[in-house]
Amino acid sequence: MRLETAKMDLFKRLWSARKLILVVMIPLSLLPLPLIHPSSESSCAYVLIVTAVYWVSEAVPLGAAALVPAFLYPMFGVLKSSEVAAEYFKDTTLLLMGVICLAASIEKWNLHKRIALRMVMVAGAKPGMLVFGFMGCTVFLSMWLSNTSTTAMVMPIAEAVLQQLIYTGIADSHDDSDTVDTQDDESGKEETVGKNQFELYNKDGCNTQECSIVVQEANGCGVTPGQGPDIQKETNGYLPETAVDIPMPKKPKRDSVYPTKKDHMICKCLSLSITYAATIGGLITITGTSTNLIFAEQFNNRYPEAKVINFGTWFIFSLPIALIMLVLTWTWLHFLFLGCNFRETCSWSKKRKSKRELLSEKRIQEEYQRLGPISYPEVVTGLFFILMTLLWFTREPGFVPGWTSLFEKKGYRTDATISVLLGFLLFLIPARKPWPSADPGQGKGESDDEDKDPLAPMITWKDFLRLMPWEIVILVGGGYALAAGCKVSGLSVWIGRQLEPMSGLPPWAVTLLACLLVSAVTEFASNPATLTVFLPIISTLSETLQINPLHTLIPATMCVSFGVMLPVGNPPNAIVFSYGHLQISDMVKAGFGVNLIGVLVVMLAITTWGVPLFQLTEFPAWAVVRNVTGSL
Repeated sequence: MRLETAKMDLFKRLWSARKLILVVMIPLSLLPLPLIHPSSESSCAYVLIVTAVYWVSEAVPLGAAALVPAFLYPMFGVLKSSEVAAEYFKDTTLLLMGVICLAASIEKWNLHKRIALRMVMVAGAKPGMLVFGFMGCTVFLSMWLSNTSTTAMVMPIAEAVLQQLIYTGIADSHDDSDTVDTQDDESGKEETVGKNQFELYNKDGCNTQECSIVVQEANGCGVTPGQGPDIQKETNGYLPETAVDIPMPKKPKRDSVYPTKKDHMICKCLSLSITYAATIGGLITITGTSTNLIFAEQFNNRYPEAKVINFGTWFIFSLPIALIMLVLTWTWLHFLFLGCNFRETCSWSKKRKSKRELLSEKRIQEEYQRLGPISYPEVVTGLFFILMTLLWFTREPGFVPGWTSLFEKKGYRTDATISVLLGFLLFLIPARKPWPSADPGQGKGESDDEDKDPLAPMITWKDFLRLMPWEIVILVGGGYALAAGCKVSGLSVWIGRQLEPMSGLPPWAVTLLACLLVSAVTEFASNPATLTVFLPIISTLSETLQINPLHTLIPATMCVSFGVMLPVGNPPNAIVFSYGHLQISDMVKAGFGVNLIGVLVVMLAITTWGVPLFQLTEFPAWAVVRNVTGSL
């Protein structure tokens, strides 16, 4: 008995130290590779495998694992230390910094809240239209903000709406005595909570934070702040998670949180729709999520003569994908959780609306009115948002000369130039109107700092630092460093020779295999890490098989975002799961359908409108040169 207890204690200790054991044993077990076969290829392969295992297992933080090439490449003589260091700061880092400045201003002045509430007001409170309205505003916000931050911003608003529906349903059931049996003295409490729980407020000492929400117990499991997945440290996009306060109100005494099964289904449907919409929105723009940035920089670094990937071409290709996925995902979730009666759940007619739905719409309108008239900082932020988008589109549209043609020297100005310029101006422009205002509420929403300093800027350096994800910057840099090592060592040429037996496959089959592979791996590993590992392999495969690299790289980049079946797939999944409405089986069942929809739509896009847009029918000259020279 004592022996068994000792074994169990030993096993528990080993299990608790499993990450440390992995960190130590992986490099030691692979060390014979560069020692027995001392060559540049084997040394580079050793560094690549160790870094990839660290990323996939997350035995150490992603940013820390990305530093492995910085010291192993010089030690094994693959690259000089100065050459490795140069790979950790690229053009996309500047692009990211400029976008973060704009995102900080959007969040600081609550422009995202105004957009979300307005779109929900347009959609109405019918379950089907409510879900579609939230999906629409989430897709739009996720185009410019990270998936994680968008989910953290929109989910509290959605939760407040859900709780309004739930508590109104409880009150109706109490009055009718046909669904839920509650004590008489609970009705007053329910009414109080129903009136107050929807109020959105700013945290003390912070102007940027989100909503006060109600988190109930679901399926016998209570969820409170600090429980559930660690969504604060992890990020799937390029913005860190926004802190959310979740106070727990008093609940009526009853066996179930939800008045009816239909209410529970609405909560599940709306919760999942937000995380899926955030993923869909992140596909549309280069800056929508970090995986798009990783692809753009690695592609431009690997094929500098291509000149085909920019904000405009990516947007033109991905926008139809997002729209089709939005409609199909909404239809799938509606069928799965709300049934097939679309006419009943999507009607705009007031005659078809219940008292609960009308009251919920009234609460949403009251919350929007509480924001007051649009403020001067919101106008400035909106103008910068529109200006940045227009300048990105018109820089090099392709079908007509862009504004860069006005300059004598070509190739000096990129999307990063625009974002950094406008981001820098946000540090200079005062947050107060430069002219006096007769409106006494003009200063409403401004912090104490702005009240003390009339020239306080739109954003401060603290606002920028709070949102700047340096971990992702280092992670992206680590991917560039690995790519540079493969280029110098010739490892990519060796990998290409091993992939020659696949030369008989048609391009669409190779692309489909790549999509299925990355979408499966990303369910268990970080999206940026998965893409960073697979991009060089897929690029080499494309060159070996004489396929346009864009034919495989763009679909793989998009499919790596479809880690939607498990809470650990990406942080937005973890955020919605922590609200307590869902079980893992719900996420697996719904996520499988969304994953399948995503892969099929991406394959449709790359074989139809992607062909003329990127000239995919021929192996391009910029890839032929790389293939002949044998560089990475």
